Amino acid sequence: MAKITKQNDNFSKWYTDVILDADLADYGPVKGTMVVKPYGFSLWTNIRDSLNKMIEDSGHDNAYFPLFIPKSFLEKEAKHVEGFAKECAVVTHSKLISEEGSLTVDPDSKLEEEIIVRPTSETIIWHMFKKWITSYRDLPLKVNQWANVVRWEMRTRLFLRTSEFLWQEGHTAHETESEALEEAKKMLDIYQEVVQDKMAIPVLTGTKSESEKFAGAEETYCIEAMMGDKKALQAGTSHYLGQNFSKAFDVRFQTKDNKEDFVYATSWGVSTRLIGALIMVHGDDKGLRLPPNIA
Repeated sequence: MAKITKQNDNFSKWYTDVILDADLADYGPVKGTMVVKPYGFSLWTNIRDSLNKMIEDSGHDNAYFPLFIPKSFLEKEAKHVEGFAKECAVVTHSKLISEEGSLTVDPDSKLEEEIIVRPTSETIIWHMFKKWITSYRDLPLKVNQWANVVRWEMRTRLFLRTSEFLWQEGHTAHETESEALEEAKKMLDIYQEVVQDKMAIPVLTGTKSESEKFAGAEETYCIEAMMGDKKALQAGTSHYLGQNFSKAFDVRFQTKDNKEDFVYATSWGVSTRLIGALIMVHGDDKGLRLPPNIA
C-alpha cells in the first residue's frame, strides 16, 4: 500500500492517491484519458445497474446512436455548436499510409464533410427523431443510451474531468411544454434518489444560471453535492430544451386537432464523475470507503 497524502495537507493529491492506491483507474497514453480498471468499473456497473432499472421502469427504452456526427449537424443549432466548439475532436481523413515503418495521413482520403467525435448526442438523435415522429401517436418518444463521449479538456482529473468518459444520456420528445418540463424534473428526482439512497451522498437540487445552463437548453436543472474539501460538485443534470432542437431539425408532428407543431424536448445525463463524488464524500485519510449499496 502506497502512502496516502492526508486530506488536510493536499486534498487534490489525496484524491489521486486514493484512486491509484485502490486500483480504480490509471492514466491512458493519450493526455487526458483514463483506463478504468476492473474494481473501478465494477463500481460504475453497480451505479449503472441501479440507475438503469429506474430509467426503464419510468418508461424509457435503451438504444444506441453513432459515435461519429456530421459537422453540419452541430451547426444547425447555433447555441449548441457555440457551447461545444472548443471541446470537439474532429476527424478529417479516413486513411493512413505506411512507409518504411512510419504512418502518415493519406491526403487523398480527406473526407467530403468533417466528422465530429460525439461530445453529446442531441444532434444525431434529433436527426433520427425526424424520421420517427410524424404524429401525436408517436409521442412521447423516450430513449436512453449508455455510451462514451469525447470532450477535449485542457485540465483533467481522473473520473472528474477526462477527455473521454462514460455516461448515460436520455433524450425525449413530447407533445406539450408542460409534459416536457415534467419529464425533465422527474429525471432530476430519479438522479437525486440514486445518488442519495444508493450512494449515500446528500444533494441539493436547483436551476442553473443563464451562463451555466446547457448549450441549446431553455432550462438546466441539476443536483449538486458537497465534497470533503467543502467544494460543490455537479453530480447530474436534466435539461428542458423547449423546441430549439425540433425547430433546428424540423421535427414536426400532427396534433390531435389536425394542426402541425414542433415537439418539445428534454435531455439528461450522469457520468463516471459519480465515482469521483463517491471517493471525495466517503473517503478518509486511510483511503477508499464505500457505502454498502455500491461496494
